[in-house]
Amino acid sequence: MLTLTSPVETWAHRLPAGGKLAALAVVTTALFLVGSPWLLAGAFAGTAFLYLTGGVAFSQAGLRQLWPLWPFVLIVGLWHLWAAEVVQGAAILLRMVSAVALANFVTMTTRLSDMLAVFERLARPLSPILPPRRLALAFALVIRFIPVMLDRMGLIRQSWTARSPRAPRWRVMVPATLAALDDADRVAEALRARGGAG
Repeated sequence: MLTLTSPVETWAHRLPAGGKLAALAVVTTALFLVGSPWLLAGAFAGTAFLYLTGGVAFSQAGLRQLWPLWPFVLIVGLWHLWAAEVVQGAAILLRMVSAVALANFVTMTTRLSDMLAVFERLARPLSPILPPRRLALAFALVIRFIPVMLDRMGLIRQSWTARSPRAPRWRVMVPATLAALDDADRVAEALRARGGAG
């Protein structure tokens, strides 16, 4: 499966995973507590600058991973324009894009094995109910499957477009769901072949 970690080495790659995840949790919470569009615009500008500190190649890779957000941005923007709530719409969009971009920055600069170790430490109090390793592995698999499913959806849309003049819209949901279930079965078989999640 694909990984979100960027091959372009940046200063953020050398920071500990736990610190980055904690900072992400604090900043994301602050974004949802702030209501001023000007403060949110400043947060958005700061996020863009954060990407630029990694260089042009890193910024372009981050932008490519954020590109699937554009339909949500378009729908939310048009809705608030129609409702004449431009200020509220701008605040929602700035908050959403900044939060997702910051999460993407953390995943691009953190190895999955390091994230897995953090999740495992955090899940240790739940060990009498659920083995921490399994819970951490579940988080890791969710992160791994995001780019896989986005890529699969793109391929399904391309296949539909090549065979039909109509827009695919909701019709791609069934094959995408079946593909996700098939991938889940294969991952489960691979885990069983290696002795399970531990």
